[in-house]
Parts: sequence; C-alpha cells; structure tokens
Amino acid sequence: MPTVAPRRSPDRAERIAFLTDCFPVLSETFVGNEIRAVERHGRAVETLAFRRPDAAFQPADAALAERTVYVDRAARPILTPVPSRWMAAWRFAQEQTGLPAASLMLNGARVARVLQRRGVDHIHAHFAWGSAAHAIVAARLAGITVSFVGHGSDVFATPTDLAVKLRHADLAVATCEDTRTHFRDLEPTARVETVACGIDPDRFAGDPAFNGPRTALVFVGRLIERKGVLEILQALRLLPSADRPSLDIVGDGPERVRLEAYAMEHGLDGVRFLGSQPADWLGQHLPRYRALLAPYFEGQDGGRDTGPLVAKEALACGVPVIASAFMGLKEIVDPDCGLLVPPRAVPALAAAIAEAASWSDSELVARGAAGRRRVLDLFTDARQAETLCAAFDALRREA
Repeated sequence: MPTVAPRRSPDRAERIAFLTDCFPVLSETFVGNEIRAVERHGRAVETLAFRRPDAAFQPADAALAERTVYVDRAARPILTPVPSRWMAAWRFAQEQTGLPAASLMLNGARVARVLQRRGVDHIHAHFAWGSAAHAIVAARLAGITVSFVGHGSDVFATPTDLAVKLRHADLAVATCEDTRTHFRDLEPTARVETVACGIDPDRFAGDPAFNGPRTALVFVGRLIERKGVLEILQALRLLPSADRPSLDIVGDGPERVRLEAYAMEHGLDGVRFLGSQPADWLGQHLPRYRALLAPYFEGQDGGRDTGPLVAKEALACGVPVIASAFMGLKEIVDPDCGLLVPPRAVPALAAAIAEAASWSDSELVARGAAGRRRVLDLFTDARQAETLCAAFDALRREA
C-alpha cells in the first residue's frame, strides 16, 4: 500500500522559508542567528537567496550556506492553475515601481516553484528591498502567507515601495518600536509586529578566568559616519589626558583612514584600531572592557541602526553600554546597565565616559549583572524565534 504523508497542522507554520538577496553576508549575522533559532524552536527551515556570497562570511553560517537554494535564471518558474493567485501577484507587481513587473513576476515564480516543491507554509524576507518584493509575488503564486522584516537603510535611507509592500504583505516585522511606528504611519492598515533581534546568551557568557583590570573602552562596528566614532574621539579630546581611558576600535570601513588621522593629529595615543574581527572574538574579548560605546545617530543618507546586536552581546557579557538614546538602543539600554546620551551630543558623551571611568569595581559588577539579566529577559534568540513563529502561526490560522 502507498505511504500516506502525515497530516500537517493548519495552525502551525511547520516549514518556513527565509529569503534574502545574498546569503551569507559578513555583517548580517542576525539572519543566520534567526534561522538557527527558528530551527531550535522546532520548525523546518529552507534558506533561499538570489546571490552567493562574494566575500568572506561568518564561519557560523557555513553550514547554512551549503544548504541554501540559490534561485537563478536557470530555475523553472511555477505554473499556477489558480487565476486568483496570479491576479494577486500581478496586482502587487504592477503597483510597485522598484522592479520591472514582468521580471518580478518571472523571478517570483521561480521562487514560488521552490516553495511549492519543498512544502513551505510561510515565506519571510529579510530587508524591505527586492527580497520582500519577490517574497510577496512568490507567496501569492504559491498560495501561502508572507512577511518581511525591515532593518535600517531599507526602511529609512533608501526605501523602495515600502508603503506598497506593507499593504500587500500579510505581516511586517519591525526590530524596534520606532520602526513599528514608522510602518504604521506609512500604511495604517498594515499588520506589524515588533520582534527584536536576539542573541544566543551562551555565546556571550563572560570569561570567568579573566580577573584583570577593566579600564579600556571598546567600539565594535563598521566605520561609517552614523556609528558615531568621530564623536567618540571628539569626546575623548574633552577629557584631561590623565583621566582619558584607552579605546579599542574593532571594525573597518570607509571612515577608517580619516579617523586614524584624527586620532594621530590630536594625540589620542590610547586609541587602537584593531580592524575587523570574527564573531567569536567578541565573546572572548568583550568581557575585558569597562564599557561598550554605541553613540549612533541618523546618517546624512537617512540610514539608521534600529536594534544593534553588539549592544546586546556586550550586555550579555556583563559589559555596560554607553549609547545614544536613539532607535532600538533606548530599548536595549536602561539606567541599571548603562548610560544613554542624546545623539551627537559630544559633551554629554564625554561626561558619560568620565562617569564610566569612575565606577568602582562593585558598581561595574552590578551594572554588568543587570545587563545580562536584561538580555536574558528580553533579547535572546529563543524569545525572538518564539515570537516570530507565533506570528506566522497566527497568519496560518487566519488564512
């Protein structure tokens, strides 16, 4: 007798596809983190992308890269016999302007064929650019639900048809409350959930073997304007040289040459530029610092960091965070585990650095413990996966 496939629950998105333009990408650790967390939550995951990586990526993503389906022009499109599905996809393709409608339909149909053949219940796109557009078309052709998550530049710097995508997707995911508000302002009828990007706290549990002095500060991130590294250097200049803590800058980017020149010109001898480091470096070295600096602000291009993982990673390591009261940072950092200052307020940043330098060992330990508790309560990848899957399940029940 033929084998009968087990009946799948109509109330659960058992098999979820994640779609990105390119995967994996070195600086987009949150994508792999989310996929692994959703799998640990008991869901089957398919990883789809249009482009293979053209540069180094995090070693943790290597296994996911090996099984990723790269949808290229050789892939066969789906041929849907259901006119209503085709019409729903075509309405969106015509309403959006970022991509040629015919090309979007063809490539979306290629994605839809993968979804159909792999029995996917829900497709979730990272970034509100082309991946979101293709996910919407593919979902409509395949007859499944669709969502996308907006991060930073795709929402605030160079958005494309964002209101249209909010209107046609079943769900939009915001990584902080400010992004949620922005989505609802653009499209009041959109269904929006706030799901903060989480981390695996076990990877950032601190270093119990380290008992040396924690005097230095650290910055971790791309060296671009909106990260506020120049403002950090300017703040250090305001402090007396005898009271000025040392600073390690971890990361690379287009601003590095200018920042190195500024530090040299102004005699900031305690500033070291360490370049890019692998993700494992953070878990090993962050616990040795007094505080992480994250004075982000809105860039000249409108770009914003909405919920930076590095602040959560530092708190999980027991390291306080000095940050701007900006976007998701003001949700991550509270007075028990760090200090918030207005964006681009260099004197306030200098005062916060001076305050952190004056903390006693007991104050430092107390703030570190409070920060780790906050991450365990609010910002784990397990919590992220649970919230995300609950939202997908709700869509499936209502479909």
